[in-house]
Amino acid sequence: MPSGAILADLGALRRGCVALAALAVMASPVHANSYYAGKTINFIIGTDFGGGFSIYARAIARHLPRSIPGHPTIVLKNMPGAGGAVASTWLYQMAPRDGTVIASVSPNAILGRLFGDHRMGYEPAKFNYLAAAERSTRLCVTFQHSPVRTLADALVRTAIIGATTVGSPTREYAAIVRRALGARFEIVSGYKGPADLFVAMERGEIDGVCGIDWSALKSQQPGWLTEKKLNILVQGSLLPHPELELLGVPTPWMYIKDDIDRKAVELMVEFQQAFGRAYMAPPDVPAEAVQILRDAFSEVLRDPEFLADAQKLRIDITPQAGEDIQQVVERLYSAPRAVVDRLRQIVEP
Repeated sequence: MPSGAILADLGALRRGCVALAALAVMASPVHANSYYAGKTINFIIGTDFGGGFSIYARAIARHLPRSIPGHPTIVLKNMPGAGGAVASTWLYQMAPRDGTVIASVSPNAILGRLFGDHRMGYEPAKFNYLAAAERSTRLCVTFQHSPVRTLADALVRTAIIGATTVGSPTREYAAIVRRALGARFEIVSGYKGPADLFVAMERGEIDGVCGIDWSALKSQQPGWLTEKKLNILVQGSLLPHPELELLGVPTPWMYIKDDIDRKAVELMVEFQQAFGRAYMAPPDVPAEAVQILRDAFSEVLRDPEFLADAQKLRIDITPQAGEDIQQVVERLYSAPRAVVDRLRQIVEP
């Protein structure tokens, strides 16, 4: 969905919703033991139902209420569109600013404004970041039928790589591997989500996909991994993921020859890994409510019962504090302009 259309749909309601939320905040002081009693927290997921973001959010939401004083009800709602921009715009412009809405969006929704798209209806550094559940390691993979079985193969043989929308990890990581590493990828966009991409790989419509997260892949397609139906070409990681290193999956760094290209890709990978499965609240939420939510996420992400559930779901948990994620986003937006401009050239169509 174009950013202008998003703003057109949402802009008319913005002022009224923000004003009402502000009044509600002023009228309701935050008390940790009672503030959330009897309330509902809407947990917005800015992706389709079947992806890794949904898996993580649903797992966390089962445990989060008992870590929040007052034990509110958590209601999950998927709000996909425009690589996470739909959910981010709604969160910034329309969501109540009283701590009753939290969200999880793709890191790419946070990157968009960095690349100069000021039509986006939100400023990423103004969100309140609450926590992150893991350090994301994104992959390029091909299916067993593909003649491209390694990254070295991809440099000399053409592979058709499926992707969802412009601005999505599937599109941008494929572009990075093609433009910064030299892979002979033909990128075909327009697939709805990971489930459609997996079906397309099985049918032979495409060779593979990029931007798929390792932990999500283990959860969604464990049979493919045990049956060795996938070729993992490269891992997007500053340091090798231990499991992937044992499988012999390379990082991209030895394949990037240009210094500015390397800095640009490092900027992207560092942000994507640190942001991971990050959770945030709108701007202007009272500091006390933000702290309640940060403490609750911190407790859940270390809770033995939650970690047991995560193990059953085959999802990795590496807790990161909300304050640290806030600093990562601020550093991202202070990166050298030359590096940012080159990253934009690499990932844009």
